[in-house]
Order: sequence, then C-alpha cells, then structure tokens
Amino acid sequence: MKNLMLIAYLDLKESIRAKWFVVYSLIFGGMIAIFFITGVTQSQVMGFSGLSRLLLMYIQITIVILPIFILITTVRSISGDRDNHILEYMLSFPISLKQYYWGKIVGRFVTVFLPVFFAMFFAIIYGAAIKAEIPWGIFFLYSGLLFALSSAFLGIAFFISSFVKSSEVALGISFFVWILLLAFIDIALISLMMQNRFEESMIIGIALTNPMEIFRVAAISLFDPELTVMGPVAFYILDTFKQSTFIIFSILYPIILGIIFAILGYRIFSKKDLV
Repeated sequence: MKNLMLIAYLDLKESIRAKWFVVYSLIFGGMIAIFFITGVTQSQVMGFSGLSRLLLMYIQITIVILPIFILITTVRSISGDRDNHILEYMLSFPISLKQYYWGKIVGRFVTVFLPVFFAMFFAIIYGAAIKAEIPWGIFFLYSGLLFALSSAFLGIAFFISSFVKSSEVALGISFFVWILLLAFIDIALISLMMQNRFEESMIIGIALTNPMEIFRVAAISLFDPELTVMGPVAFYILDTFKQSTFIIFSILYPIILGIIFAILGYRIFSKKDLV
C-alpha cells in the first residue's frame, strides 16, 4: 500500500506540473467565473434561475469537455512512460506491476476529478456569500454523477493505454471513442427510432450502455423531470425507469464500468511485454 500511494503521489505531482493540468483547471474554473461575471445567476430562462441555472449550463459543457480531457490526458499515462523509458526505470525499484498500475489510476483520478468538483464547489461557496438559494440536493447528486463519469472514462483510458505502445495511436483511439459515444450513438439511435427497425427495448438497452448518455439524461432530469430540452431516447428511458431508480443506476453503472475496464487493462498490462 505504501508503494501504491507513493506512485499515486508521484503521478499527482507530475500532473500538477504539466501544462495540461493548468489548462484543465482554468477551463472549468474559468467557466464558473464567466457565468458569475455575465450575470447568469441573475437571469431566468425556462424556469431555471440562480445557481440552478448556472449548474445547468455547467452540466451542458461538462458532458462534452470532461470525457475528452480525461481520455487525451490519461491514455498516454502508461504508453508515455513506456515511450520515455520511465516505465523501465520505475520497475527497476522494488515496486510490483500491481502497485504501479493502480497507483497511477489513483493519482490520475485525483487530478481529473478534483478541478471539476472544486469549480462547482466554488460556485456554491460564492452563491452562499451573495445569499443565493443553494440547491444542495442537486449539488450532491451532480457530484456523484461527476465522480461516476470520471471513473468510467478513467477506466477506459487506462484500458487503452495498457495495450497501445504508441502515444499517437492511443490519442487516435481516444478521439474515436469520444466521438462514437458523443455523436454517433445518438444519431444512430434516433435514426433507428424514426425508421422503426428495432424494438424500443433494444434501443433503450443500447442507449444505457453509453455512460455519456446516462450522465446527460440523469443530470438534466434533476432540473427538468419532463426532459423538455432532450430527445426521444430520454423519454423512453424515463418511461421505463423511475427517476430515483435511474439516478442510482446512473451513478453505479459508470463506476462499475470503469472498474471493469481498469481490471481488464491491468490483466493486459501484466501479461504483455512491458518495454
């Protein structure tokens, strides 16, 4: 455990020194600052006002930005160490493959989750300072969704990094995964629904395999239970599940998915040539 936490600490320090972490933190922190400066909390659109509207806008941007940031900064975690011969150097110390792999995951999770969480937490603190109404229920549930989404894509990223030797190939695969989950699945599902080629249950099942779709439906349903701003797939999902049941599922499923991919990545990493 001591070596695992040491690897996590080293990865954390390396990430904080990297330029991508500064950009990553500034993007999410800057979004919150811009929302306050432009007076988002002072206006009302579609019934949303104050911090509720700010968090709603934050959700919309996070759905797109967070997964790709996690993927492109993490897929090079192991493959980059292999390219720079750092992996060979690290394993020359009395550190097991298990400690190295899971230590990297712990350290990287801290760096990808905390900036997103603290940006939202800062919004809550500032809202309390200006005596705005604090939507605590939405804040805690959204924190859980952020945790789950970060876990899912971190596991996927380490799975990719475990079997790809080249950082360039790893980045290409990560972009493909992001585009597939972000756009192609939604477009394909809407097309299938319009043409009535498959049963609704099958289409819902496909939609529920996409962690980004689950995050989006769950996050928006916290503000808009009728999902007036979303497409037909969301209606089918919430017609099938109760909102509370779906929220629990939307938190547990991405976490389990991330753990499964992380375990598969470790098995590949521990059995293949390391250098």
